[in-house]
Amino acid sequence: MSLWSWVKDKLFCDLAVDLGTANTLVYLKGRGIVVQEPSIVVINVRTGKIEAVGGRAKEMLGKTPNNVVAIKPMRDGVIADFEIAERMLDYFIRRAMENHGFLLRPRIVIGIPTGITQVERRAVKDVALRAKASEVYIVEQPMAAAVGANLPISEPTGNMIVDIGGGTTDIAVISLNGVVFNHSIRVASNEMDEAIIQYLKKKYNLLIGEKTAEQVKCQLGSAYPLDESLTMEIKGRDLREGIPRTIVVDDQEIREAIEEVVASIINAVRIALERTPPELSADIIDRGIILTGGGALLKNLDKRLREETQLPVFLTEDPLTSVVLGAGQLLGDLDLLRKISLE
Repeated sequence: MSLWSWVKDKLFCDLAVDLGTANTLVYLKGRGIVVQEPSIVVINVRTGKIEAVGGRAKEMLGKTPNNVVAIKPMRDGVIADFEIAERMLDYFIRRAMENHGFLLRPRIVIGIPTGITQVERRAVKDVALRAKASEVYIVEQPMAAAVGANLPISEPTGNMIVDIGGGTTDIAVISLNGVVFNHSIRVASNEMDEAIIQYLKKKYNLLIGEKTAEQVKCQLGSAYPLDESLTMEIKGRDLREGIPRTIVVDDQEIREAIEEVVASIINAVRIALERTPPELSADIIDRGIILTGGGALLKNLDKRLREETQLPVFLTEDPLTSVVLGAGQLLGDLDLLRKISLE
């Protein structure tokens, strides 16, 4: 390694961040994904001290005393609590940079949903700058995911990508390094969790927490009937008796619970297809629809979407990391990054 290469390695630190409603991922240039944690902060309201961030904070959900609260600073893909979001991002940036001895503040690329306002976009940029960033580039998540999925975004062909995150579902048609059409709804994985909570409360008078609902969704959730039926024991509190209780549910019940949410996502895809320019529609018939984001891991969602649209539907290789990997690739192509980044 030359002296200049060694000096650059020590001085400069480029990061890519997928600041999601459910999870935050940080990519360090040259080293890959170094942080993959839930977007949760546990804080002591008496002292203002942060007790835990990320995975450890998630373990505390629903188990904290009155003076300690678990906060999700991101809601529907945007910052709901500016101060906590800043402290969380600062923590993750420090985590990403620890043991590497970088001397200068990092340059950061951040992926955001397509449907957020300019004010919300500015808030994301401000949080990153206050969390010690030297430069901040804002990129739409579907665009970053398309780069991460190695789609030919620079060519004059239509690429449709559906990014189902924790708080938003973003649908974009990309061509010639730009988003030709986008449609975003604030319905995604979190709404599935809430739908499961409400379904069990209404049908079984059983109250469960967010963490349990997420486990049920991951284990039993599906958008289309499964080849083999699945069942699961669910523990919660009986709302009539006020005592702990265990029930057994199957995949068909959970499919019924989240049907409205799944239907909303499919309807959003239909709207996007209806509004796509005809020349690009022809490309989508040939190339299909690309699914990414954590919500794309819902069992048989690709099969359901294929049946509803009569188009080929494909999952990216790793839906959870496509956005941050794409943003990370853009760090190595500053000309493309400047072309597609937002003000």
